[in-house]
Amino acid sequence: MHVPSWVRDALLKLGETAIALAAGILVGAAIMWLSGYNPWEAYRYLLESSILDTYSLTMTLSFAAPVMLTGITFAVGVRAGLFNIGAEGQLYMGALGAVLVAYAARSGLGFLDSPLGTVAALLAGVALASLWGLAAALLKVRRGVHEVVSTIMLNWIAFWLTEYMRVYVVYDPHDPSKTVSVPPGARLPLLARGTELSASLLISLGFTLFTYVLLWHMVHGYELRAAGLNPRAARYGGISVERMMVLAFLVGAVAAGLAGAGEVLGRPPHYAITTGLSNLAGLGFDGITVALIGANHPLGIIGASVLVGALKAGAKGMQIYAHVPLEMVRIVEGVIIIALAVPGTLRLILEYRRRRLELARVEKAGSTMEGAGSRA
Repeated sequence: MHVPSWVRDALLKLGETAIALAAGILVGAAIMWLSGYNPWEAYRYLLESSILDTYSLTMTLSFAAPVMLTGITFAVGVRAGLFNIGAEGQLYMGALGAVLVAYAARSGLGFLDSPLGTVAALLAGVALASLWGLAAALLKVRRGVHEVVSTIMLNWIAFWLTEYMRVYVVYDPHDPSKTVSVPPGARLPLLARGTELSASLLISLGFTLFTYVLLWHMVHGYELRAAGLNPRAARYGGISVERMMVLAFLVGAVAAGLAGAGEVLGRPPHYAITTGLSNLAGLGFDGITVALIGANHPLGIIGASVLVGALKAGAKGMQIYAHVPLEMVRIVEGVIIIALAVPGTLRLILEYRRRRLELARVEKAGSTMEGAGSRA
């Protein structure tokens, strides 16, 4: 029986993920056992706290929502031949944009305490994040600054700018540990009462599916992927590689901005940015793991984000019910996530190596043809 190639590839990647997950679980179990904790009991509570009841499942999905979008940020960059690690800073700017609208709503613009305020907060978050993405894009295409360097610098600028605004400008006068909260009328509705699962999940799913359509069913997406696979061949085909890089940065920035704004607008109980950006920190970098597990494909990222969300939700159960210290929980969680990311990382390294070799062959062939033409 003939099996389509895309089915074989999907099954292969699924098998790689399953093996990596099993390896991570075994290594984590060994670490807990050597440290004097019961790995069977710890993993039982991890499972119970992530998927085995309705509340646990909603927590898993709520944790999946932001990393789904930051995974898109990284994946779109990879498809364009970029290593964009700027989701963290762009997420901060998205959250700051939403808080600025909340601050305006509580400072006299009462009409923003409504669904209009929700839309305004999302747009403000996307706008600020897009400025951050555009800065990295222009540094890349105009000055040749490597995106890893520029996005790391921009991440730190975004962190301290947001923290400065939290402390000195948009602080809550009744609770200095956070910014002002989003007013009730402008918050994203909860999908299940008494949980943290809000409509931000629907925004994440919608934008992820839009990205899939863009990359695989629209001309700009084809050109973006072509530019990433072979920039020289893309230029010969009339594609502006620089324009595709800018597009990739902007699409990724919109995704990260929506993630940051969604966390502020839809995450109870604070609906705000907390001290040290503790409710946001790491979500951008978690997206890199999600993208690698999902093979940098939007549909794969959906499943990968749920898996990472389950680990985050279950980690709390390990700490509370199995009495595993937070530090040990973080070690086990990190081991499992690293194991899950290994296959995707290896694929990414091999793909970049293949592209470099292919580009070198094309350049060599081009120079040979030019030399032959000049002799003729």
